[in-house]
Amino acid sequence: MNKRMEKLLNEQVNLEMYSANAYWAMCSWFSDKDLDGFANYFKVQAKEELFHAEKQFNYIHDVGGKVTIGSIQQPESDFGSVLEIFEITLAHEKAVTRSIGNLIKAAFEESDFATHTFLQWFVTEQVEEEATVSQIISKLKMIGDNSSALYLLNTELAQRTFNAATGGAA
Repeated sequence: MNKRMEKLLNEQVNLEMYSANAYWAMCSWFSDKDLDGFANYFKVQAKEELFHAEKQFNYIHDVGGKVTIGSIQQPESDFGSVLEIFEITLAHEKAVTRSIGNLIKAAFEESDFATHTFLQWFVTEQVEEEATVSQIISKLKMIGDNSSALYLLNTELAQRTFNAATGGAA
């Protein structure tokens, strides 16, 4: 692995670890409000992000690179509303998608086809991530101030689980 790709992949590992911390902070906010289903959603998200970081960590080692763990910025933990959290989440996932895209571009420029192929899994994952969050935002906008509907969505999100075999939600 060349130094450019090693540096970029290490930055991605750190971004995934930041994502996990941000989602834990969101989980905590929901837990404080007794919205256990929403808290569960973000607990699963945090687990997914750590899975992504581990997958990238292992890949760097598999191809002879050196993993360098950097400091991780403290995430925001004070939010104004349920909708605000999901809008922040969508913006963050779009930033992660751009980061993956930049990695793929760099891998192509470096003729690093192994890394280019490895990253394709993350492209598919990001499409799913953004679509899921967008759908929840649409539901939240439909719900508005209807607490009964919010309760139903909370119940729906409580069913979400992490599938360690695939690294995704079930």
